[in-house]
Amino acid sequence: MNTRLAVASLAVLSAAFAPLASAQNYPTKPLRMIIPFAPGGGSDFIGRIAAQQLSDSLGHQVVVENRGGAGGSLGVEVGMKAPPDGYTLTLIAASYPVNPALYKLNFDPIKDIQPVIQMSQGPFLVAVHPTLPVKTVKDLIALAKKNPGGLNYATSGQGSIVHLATEHFASMSGIRMTHIPYKGTGPALTDTIGGHTQLIFGSIASTLPFVRANKLRPIAVTTAKRIGAEPNIPSIAETVPGYDVTNWHGVIVPRNTPRSIVDRINGDLQKALSNKEMISRLNADGVEPAGGTPEAFGARIAREIELWRKIVAQAGVKAE
Repeated sequence: MNTRLAVASLAVLSAAFAPLASAQNYPTKPLRMIIPFAPGGGSDFIGRIAAQQLSDSLGHQVVVENRGGAGGSLGVEVGMKAPPDGYTLTLIAASYPVNPALYKLNFDPIKDIQPVIQMSQGPFLVAVHPTLPVKTVKDLIALAKKNPGGLNYATSGQGSIVHLATEHFASMSGIRMTHIPYKGTGPALTDTIGGHTQLIFGSIASTLPFVRANKLRPIAVTTAKRIGAEPNIPSIAETVPGYDVTNWHGVIVPRNTPRSIVDRINGDLQKALSNKEMISRLNADGVEPAGGTPEAFGARIAREIELWRKIVAQAGVKAE
């Protein structure tokens, strides 16, 4: 009997210390990075940068796997249902905290994840067709108040982060505009450049080239402060105090992933974000390095989930 008890106790202890031993040896095989969006966009770009940096620092390849659908929720669900062993990482974007207000998720967006690090941050750019008689946010608000619902704004889709960012601006400014959703940023920009819509909240990377080509007029950026790359473009907050919408990306893993593994990935990506080449590549996509602790990233996610729930409810937005 004593022998059996000893064997049973040893088995329990071995099971208890197995995750610790696994974490100490991590990694011993290739990893995968789930990007819950189609290839070719800004999220794909940043996810592949992260995968490349981690491949170098961890000594094992990080294989990228694109899993688009439902605003990114489908890919995140796959990632969060993976074993919590540090071998499946998931990239999330600023749309992540929007989705709980729009979709019925099969996971808890706070309890079922372990935030690792915020990778990037940057604004959306508010731009108008050059024929629109506005040059400032103040002008835009005044024109919209004169003609409620008369201004058409283009977005990359119903319930997208830019749709809600625009509705948030309209609500805080006391104006009403008409939403024209498109299937992607490309057609939304094309119709704004063509004058079929008058206004767009677009990513810096996709919108700024048309501003520099004088095909669109810049009005403001959505972050609380101006950005170093374009210091002459004011922030919306300079006219509408308190307005602040950030376009960001970050990495998460399933809950119960050993803290030592989370800290390892955080540390490796933190170092990568201070690399001059990395900074240059992010700047080229219109964003800046972020970094920080898993706790700080988790707090941002929780805070923005509550913000977007309120905005979705106020605007009566529903997913397609």
